[in-house]
Amino acid sequence: MKILLAEDQKTLNTIIKERLSNQGFVVDAVYDGQQTIDILEYMTYDVIILDIMMPIKNGLEVLKYIRNNNIQTPVLLLTAKDKVEDRVKGLSLGADDYLIKPFAFEELVARIQALSRRGNKDIQENLTCLDLSINTTTHDVKRGNINIQLSKKEYLIVEYLMRHKNEVVSRERLENVTSDYDYEGYSNVIDVFIKLIRKKIDHPFEQKLIHTVRGFGYTMKDRI
Repeated sequence: MKILLAEDQKTLNTIIKERLSNQGFVVDAVYDGQQTIDILEYMTYDVIILDIMMPIKNGLEVLKYIRNNNIQTPVLLLTAKDKVEDRVKGLSLGADDYLIKPFAFEELVARIQALSRRGNKDIQENLTCLDLSINTTTHDVKRGNINIQLSKKEYLIVEYLMRHKNEVVSRERLENVTSDYDYEGYSNVIDVFIKLIRKKIDHPFEQKLIHTVRGFGYTMKDRI
């Protein structure tokens, strides 16, 4: 699952990002409202964590931008204890939930998981492509009855290809899925990951699922 964290307190931002990353989430971190809007112009996420009190543009202005641009990603607002009116306005602007500072990290994770289940209609727990199956909650991956072990980034690529099976997915889109906002990848990083994935889910089996579309990217096919 990929999360955008918008929090201007740099120490808190760093702590949340590190702890969520340790839980297996891919987290991009920004520090003000304008950065949040800029990154949402070309990146997509499963959940957005949005602090209300941010410089340049506050969280409510960002939330208004998100919904006005038909971005349906679930939004979790971070709000101060005494700002009841902000919470009410945030919900009226289209926020899905809010969390009052200070909060327990375990509650943050629980809220994120709940939002990902109910807020994004495109998220499915079980995905299949022929005899390949993954559980997006447990991250279990199987080809037939054989369990397959993937690294975190390998898993994210496979999940994305399965969500877009029979579509051509560009390398740039796959880099978007796997990389941090401040990560400067090299041109063939996705090709390297695809090679590793193929060794695990394609090479041992007769039916190949991942296909290269020269000049464009990759596709996962459930039909010949």
